[in-house]
Amino acid sequence: MKLSSNAVPITFSSELFAPLRPSADLVSDPAALRERLHEDGYLYLPGLLGRQDVLRLRGAYFARFPPGYLAAGTGPEDGIFSGEAPAGLPGYGVAGHPAHSFVRGTAFARFLATPKLAGLAATLLDAPVTMLPRRILRHFHRDSGLASRAHIDLDYMDEGSPRVVTQWIPVGDCPRETGGLVYLEGSHRLGPEAYEPLRESADRPGDRRPISHDLELTARILGRRWLWADFAAGDVMVHLPRIIHASLDTTTDTMRLSADVRFVRADDTPDPRWLRPWAADDGA
Repeated sequence: MKLSSNAVPITFSSELFAPLRPSADLVSDPAALRERLHEDGYLYLPGLLGRQDVLRLRGAYFARFPPGYLAAGTGPEDGIFSGEAPAGLPGYGVAGHPAHSFVRGTAFARFLATPKLAGLAATLLDAPVTMLPRRILRHFHRDSGLASRAHIDLDYMDEGSPRVVTQWIPVGDCPRETGGLVYLEGSHRLGPEAYEPLRESADRPGDRRPISHDLELTARILGRRWLWADFAAGDVMVHLPRIIHASLDTTTDTMRLSADVRFVRADDTPDPRWLRPWAADDGA
């Protein structure tokens, strides 16, 4: 299997990749679930949400695009890229693009309001929680050459409480080749000094927040494997703010769509940049 991230190839081998450990069997045991999260830095929860609920959200989003964006003979829930973006479509996630209005709409809000998400976060933080208003919708299509660089969440939200949990929700099936998230094994236990040198060769010299755009280099320098899964609609990933993670490139006609939501304890002070709705050009 040929994989890449930000158009940089990475070899899919047992030296560089290993499967994520599922934790759905612990959902009814709060203490065990918290222990697993702090042990692994993440929780992989297959089937936590209803598959059809997730696919309806996917369809509601892709139905907002002009004719010709989806492949002929396919429907919005399929999310199959035609290979050509319509002329005049604003940049992804800025005002005028469907993602910008979608995160402010009722369908997205209703989906995220399911008690399962807030209840899970409250269990993990062992306190009442607040979902931060900056809720991100990620959408990648084939050959864009764009993916999430290796990073930790705390570098993007370091003006508030570090007691944060992130929930990543694939909005549709998302196998490796469609651009799923990958997590660097045990990296939540690393100090910044371990990966700081990698920033020197990153492809964004003016932005010190990403660690690296080169996932194979990151794995080899830090001596750790990337953990992966072939995600399905209904799965949820949870992770701590200090674990290094990234995404693979989308190389399938099926587009990658996902939501990122973050929770803090209700009695904590959140990063103020996360108290307004997301836009791709908001600089946060």
